[in-house]
Parts: sequence; C-alpha cells; structure tokens
Amino acid sequence: MSHSLKPEIIEVLKQCFDPEIPVDLWNLGLIYDIDLNSQENEKTDVKITMSLTTPGCGMGQQMANDIKEKVSGMDEVNDVDVSVTFDPPWKPEMMTDEARKKLGFDPTPVPKNEPKIETEWE
Repeated sequence: MSHSLKPEIIEVLKQCFDPEIPVDLWNLGLIYDIDLNSQENEKTDVKITMSLTTPGCGMGQQMANDIKEKVSGMDEVNDVDVSVTFDPPWKPEMMTDEARKKLGFDPTPVPKNEPKIETEWE
C-alpha cells in the first residue's frame, strides 16, 4: 500500500512553500528524500529529509512544521518526521524547470547540436 502514498505526499508537499520564494518546496528541489515505513495499523510512518535554500534561513523550522502538519493530516499517515540537512547544500540547479520558469531562471541549457527531447513525467 505504501508505494502509492509517495505521489500523494508529493502533492501535499507542492502545497508547502518557502515563505521567501513563491514556489513550492517540491519544485524548488528542497525535498531530498521521502522514506515510507508501513506500520501494523495500516498507517505509514513518513520520514522526510529536506534542505533550505540558505543555511541561515530562519524559516526552516516553520517550513518543517508546515510539512509535518500537512502530511500528518493524510489519512494513511501515522507519524511524520521532518529533518533538515545541508548535505548536499541546495543549489538552484536542483529546481524543476517549472520552478525555474516561475523565478525567471533560464531552463536548463540544452546543447545546441542535439534535438530537445520532450519528457512528460506526470
């Protein structure tokens, strides 16, 4: 059952924002890992490892609490643990193209001699 939970958690994470940037934490690339651990009561413990755009970001705890609150609200979720890491440090390259567009970054450059391949993951 837990394998289907991850996409749902990602949808929830897309509702969590960095207060300083109008892009959600998932598209910013700040979510490093989502670890699911099924429990006997058919609920799942969720461990999320995230980073911040800057180590001194005072909003880290608030963002972690926001994630914890929103993910905890899911029916299938038992316990949520959010840990913040700076290893590896976040870089703008970790953002999705959607986030880059929103923030006015150029999309990831594509070498000129290769045709651009359209990929659709959703």
